[in-house]
Amino acid sequence: MTRDTHPTPPTAKAKADADTRARARPSASTGTGTGADAGPDALPTGTGHAPCHHGELLQGVFLDADGRRCAGLVTLPMAGPGSRAEFVRRPGTPPEALTVVPADRGKAARAVAFAAAECARRAGLPPSGGQLRLTGDVPVGLGMGSSTSDVIATVRAVADSYGLRLAPETVARLAVRAERASDPLMLDARPVLFAQREGRILEVLGQALPPLVVVGCVLGGGAPVDTLALPVRETTDADIQEYERLRTLLRRAMTTGDARLVGHVATASARRGQEVLKHREFQTLIAIARRSGAAGVQIAHSGAVAGVLFDPAAPGDLRSRLRVCRHALNTHGIPTTRTFTTFTHAPEEFPDGRAHRRRDRPARPDTPRRPARLPAL
Repeated sequence: MTRDTHPTPPTAKAKADADTRARARPSASTGTGTGADAGPDALPTGTGHAPCHHGELLQGVFLDADGRRCAGLVTLPMAGPGSRAEFVRRPGTPPEALTVVPADRGKAARAVAFAAAECARRAGLPPSGGQLRLTGDVPVGLGMGSSTSDVIATVRAVADSYGLRLAPETVARLAVRAERASDPLMLDARPVLFAQREGRILEVLGQALPPLVVVGCVLGGGAPVDTLALPVRETTDADIQEYERLRTLLRRAMTTGDARLVGHVATASARRGQEVLKHREFQTLIAIARRSGAAGVQIAHSGAVAGVLFDPAAPGDLRSRLRVCRHALNTHGIPTTRTFTTFTHAPEEFPDGRAHRRRDRPARPDTPRRPARLPAL
């Protein structure tokens, strides 16, 4: 990822701005706001959207191309829940004249300031304040990237209000500035090893995840995890060797479409995560996965969400195995949430009973999110 470190010459800047504006098109992720085309009486308004994820398949410390140690992760994408942002820009007001609804979204407020400065520079305008309104249905504190989803939706909405579409690398840079560490939700669905504290891709592992069916659940009763209170474990050379081994296996799994190998890597990463997280139900989760014929398990390394991973191509009745898994989880006091797939062209959900046939209402913009509940179909 490159950064703007020197002033752009006026002629080159004008051309870059023109190219950026020409690339701006309405889309679900970048918004359809009035932007720079607003009429004389309308305030320029932009919208943006960002998805969430379902925890990590792999997380640890890896070596970059220069041999330097970098914290990195590979997330498990999940379609459906996400954050939506609307930014009403008020030209002529100072940047600090900002209203955020709900008012407790401090990271999103910082994202507005950084994004407005970036977009105003590109557009040749002074940065200005405005109103940001966030809505969404990503639960907070479970490790599903709720804050990153808010921040990315915000950056996209601010850019849309200027009539711009920012490159993913720029969105990543702004997201890291706003929250110090960011999930790779600004990228496409390709599996990548992402340096979350630097906002850059360490490696593209493949074109797509192998087909998986994931039975989602929450550990610890769904209580939010205070990541700042977790102990910091020093990374040894032996740790680096193991993380690099798992990285190689995951790359092979992506290349060959081996769902069971993905499950093996995710389980190994989850085991290492328990050295810090110490979920009391973790061994039960492993046993249930084994008895129901799953490929493995995955967890959020900074939260309570977890998933049992199934290979849909494995012999036997898949739906029967899913029912056995969900029944066992609920019997052992591990609440199940959403069963979903990584399929590109397949039904996303495997409904299970009444709770999975109705949608939760998105949290209202003026109310806090419900911290311990996942959206269910």
